[in-house]
Amino acid sequence: MIEFILTLLSAALVNNLLLGLPLGADALRQPRSQALAMASSAMLVSAVPLAWLLDRLLLTPLGLGALRLFLFLPLLAPLAWLALRLLAQLRPTLPSHGLWPLLLGNGAALGAMLLASANSFWHALGLGIGGGLGFWLALTLFDDLLEQVEQTDVPAPFKGTPMLLICAGLMGLAFLGFNGFGTT
Repeated sequence: MIEFILTLLSAALVNNLLLGLPLGADALRQPRSQALAMASSAMLVSAVPLAWLLDRLLLTPLGLGALRLFLFLPLLAPLAWLALRLLAQLRPTLPSHGLWPLLLGNGAALGAMLLASANSFWHALGLGIGGGLGFWLALTLFDDLLEQVEQTDVPAPFKGTPMLLICAGLMGLAFLGFNGFGTT
């Protein structure tokens, strides 16, 4: 159980899948970021333990561990669809159109699925829940940071993509401050 809690905190704060590891940086922009954050979180929470079960019950006994990537990638398609349907049911006011390709190509989900397959189920569950919470937290904080930047007077050369990259770097540094958290 301690492994579960440490992995949960590690995936959410220390090794944030969006900012700490370059696994999901394809999703950093408004206005759909809240919907994307919630759908990605739901997908991560379900995908990682499911990938662990698929690996332990099917791939490892058959000696097909080298095919993890080829089986995990197609698994993301129905999970992305399911996450968007769940989001549409729970929060119908959030715009969900056009999010399916972003969820399908979510490097954070695929990376977490591959990372979790080598550890215990509790580690996989903690990585899924913590990674989902961390993805949601990072996108929400990034969205708030961009709103603050849009309300300030930014010099012309820094408007647009340069300021987006600076904000992403600052968010990465902020989450890097949690490095070493949970170690003895």
